[in-house]
Amino acid sequence: MSPPIPTSPLALPSSSSSSSSSFSSSQVVPPSRAPAATLPLSRVWREIQGSNNWENLIDPLSPILQQEITRYGNLLSASYKGFDLNPNSKRYLNCKYGKKNLLKESGIHDPDGYQVTKYIYATPDINLNPIKNEPNRARWIGYVAVSSDESVKRLGRRDIVVTFRGTVTNHEWLANLKSSLTPARLDPHNPRPDVKVESGFLGLYTSGESESKFGLESCREQLLSEISRLMNKHKGEEMSITLAGHSMGSSLAHLLAYDIAELGMNQRSGEKAVPVTVFSFAGPRVGNLGFKKRCEELGVKVLRITNVNDPITKLPGFLFNENFRSLGGVYELPWSCSCYTHVGVELTLDFFDVQNISCVHDLETYINLVNRPRCSKSAVNEDNFGGEFLNRTSEMMFGKGRRRALHLTNAATNAAYLLCSISNHMLYYNIF
Repeated sequence: MSPPIPTSPLALPSSSSSSSSSFSSSQVVPPSRAPAATLPLSRVWREIQGSNNWENLIDPLSPILQQEITRYGNLLSASYKGFDLNPNSKRYLNCKYGKKNLLKESGIHDPDGYQVTKYIYATPDINLNPIKNEPNRARWIGYVAVSSDESVKRLGRRDIVVTFRGTVTNHEWLANLKSSLTPARLDPHNPRPDVKVESGFLGLYTSGESESKFGLESCREQLLSEISRLMNKHKGEEMSITLAGHSMGSSLAHLLAYDIAELGMNQRSGEKAVPVTVFSFAGPRVGNLGFKKRCEELGVKVLRITNVNDPITKLPGFLFNENFRSLGGVYELPWSCSCYTHVGVELTLDFFDVQNISCVHDLETYINLVNRPRCSKSAVNEDNFGGEFLNRTSEMMFGKGRRRALHLTNAATNAAYLLCSISNHMLYYNIF
């Protein structure tokens, strides 16, 4: 049987090797629409950044998009590898390395492709010990980098990258639990009360060390200042702004992308707007339908790389979310404006290890799975046989509603395992 014809200038026939990731390679495009050859990244970078919402690039996964997801995932991993969690270290809760050495020390391939220009710190607006009234300390959360002159030729533009690690410290875990929706109000000239986001994420983004005269600015102020500086420095060049985040960091990436676009920072007189793209790994929901719609209106592009077995991607709004906003897809329910809603396009993976529950949310596992050979969704292999067998069995034994309940139960079980892990982590550090 001949391989499928590519569906876009960026797509190639998918491998017939098996995998547990749930990609499909069933789409076929008539020969008249098939491109003659694959184009280099410098020619198609706007499509890779989501200008067409990744149409025909997800299923099957375009090799160039696969390469770029991996590259941004690796850049993001430096935000974990560089974070110092040794309480006896002078750099505790900061980065272990200097800006010039971070990427090299983190094992990034071609560390000279980007220069780290600024470290970013976030201050959780939570005091774990109100009796002592200790001031909150800012934690290193990620960095800003810009592509070098040499890499600009390969990338086709000057790329400003911001990475955000996920939840690590106890303050951050508790901030994640503040799941109420609150108006973002990031544009002082137009508050837009209908645009709401999760209060814990917003607090982490906008809070600073206000108790100290010489305390750090908020994560937001640090970021907007540095991005503005870099855009002015490279004025007149083709440019992109790429934000990569994992878990909680994905939420901060969403907020920054919305913030940049809402303030018009990516608009340039007489030129195309600078694309603002989020590569979200294992990200939770961030805001309501108003937030999603406004991001779309502003042209913010979000590619969500998710694992169907990762409960974090189903939070907050485990029950009241985009799937429960309307009745029969026609009538909006009264609580629709208060439902959490995912933003962007989803690239779905499917992996689970009963011996290591936490792997369902691990960044390195996500990156590795993106690079595994892919197969049709209908294929059954050694890695996913159990899941496929159970799915087919449930289809024969239960109705659609019952199957949905089983899926929710499975997700809830995974969430319980992760929450137990979090509780053990917090108890280990004696925060209660």
